[in-house]
Amino acid sequence: MYDADIREPLFDYLDEIYIKNRIFEEKIMGRSRADLVMIVEQGFIGLEIKSDADTYERLKTQTRDYDKFCDFNYIVAGQSHKKHVAEHVPDWWGILIVSEENGKILIHLEREAQKNLKCRLEQQIQWLWRTELNSILEKNSLPKYTGKSKKFVQDKLLEKINPQILKGQMVEELFERDYEEWLKSYAEYRKAKNLPVKKRRKKRRYYYRK
Repeated sequence: MYDADIREPLFDYLDEIYIKNRIFEEKIMGRSRADLVMIVEQGFIGLEIKSDADTYERLKTQTRDYDKFCDFNYIVAGQSHKKHVAEHVPDWWGILIVSEENGKILIHLEREAQKNLKCRLEQQIQWLWRTELNSILEKNSLPKYTGKSKKFVQDKLLEKINPQILKGQMVEELFERDYEEWLKSYAEYRKAKNLPVKKRRKKRRYYYRK
């Protein structure tokens, strides 16, 4: 079973579990590129896929980077990894095992993720676009800081706004992000790297289950 076989069933599984979510694929964080980052009302959830065809070669670096940016993390592993996957991720990481039965992809929660105490708001805020930072400035009646760098604005928000309030506002901005603009930037990245531009699942504005 390959990565491409896992993604759609995984999206469906997550949509059933989380009432409201927004999923971004191939998100840069540190020296790694996260397979999936899911935004939920509680914060940021990282999901690293290790299909039956994948090895653990880069996982040590990946787990370190995920832990800097995500409140909760899961490894989504093919059935062949089930016996040893827990040895390769921190104890606070959750584990989802993917298997196939009678032609149907099944996802089993092997271990629930625990709160990651290593993630930092100053890392997460780096994912926001300047327009989203400006929106948060406006919501909190702060100056526009016209002409200042993006890093300057990030630091001001971290300094001036209660962390819990800022986190909630960041989540709302990411729920509202224009996904088509992100797809465009992702295609430009792959083109610059001389990689084939893959057709991606068009994500809803966000998923909400009543």
